[in-house]
Amino acid sequence: MDILVVEDNMELCALLCDFLRAEGYTVSVAESGEKALSLYEKYGARLVLLDINLPGIDGFAVCERIRRAGNTPIIVLTARCGKEDKLSGLNLGADDYIEKPYDIDILIAKIKGIFRRRFAEDKLTDGNITLDIAAKTVTKDGRALDMTVKEFELLKMLMENRGQTLTKEQLFNSIWGFDSESEQQTLTVHIKWLRQKIEDDPKAPVHILTVWGRGYRWEGTP
Repeated sequence: MDILVVEDNMELCALLCDFLRAEGYTVSVAESGEKALSLYEKYGARLVLLDINLPGIDGFAVCERIRRAGNTPIIVLTARCGKEDKLSGLNLGADDYIEKPYDIDILIAKIKGIFRRRFAEDKLTDGNITLDIAAKTVTKDGRALDMTVKEFELLKMLMENRGQTLTKEQLFNSIWGFDSESEQQTLTVHIKWLRQKIEDDPKAPVHILTVWGRGYRWEGTP
């Protein structure tokens, strides 16, 4: 499915879904945190629109679980507009935090922007580095680089989030899975291998930067 709407106000949910379907998106609905996680685990989603005030498991817990499982974009739509709530949502991995009542035209524009950036491009290019998503190849200065599956997925996630610091937990859980038997040290090793292939000087990287105490960031070419 394109969009999973997690909202317990059925009147508001129905209205939102009508707008989304009119734009051509396929939409599924969950009125509780438990149902949202069940649908996501079974079918996935390309985008999640998430309320915070839900019966049972609240939206913060849903956000955390989805973010641990992958890099699906999450937009929080909620009446909880306090600073601490916003920080909690964003720190748990939400891509945007929008207060109710929201302008539907602005929300649709944000959704289109996410789909355009995340899913419309067949290639990610930054300076002399090109990642071909369909062919699963990477070139530097037009020369093909030998990449393992995990290296490719890690590089893709970093390039898709250019300028954004991704925590070690986000990267590890997305690439290896939060229930993986691998240890987080393997992420450090793969970052080292990527730098050896991508950077002109792996000891002084300019693309894959370490953000001490947090994780890593892809720094694009100016």
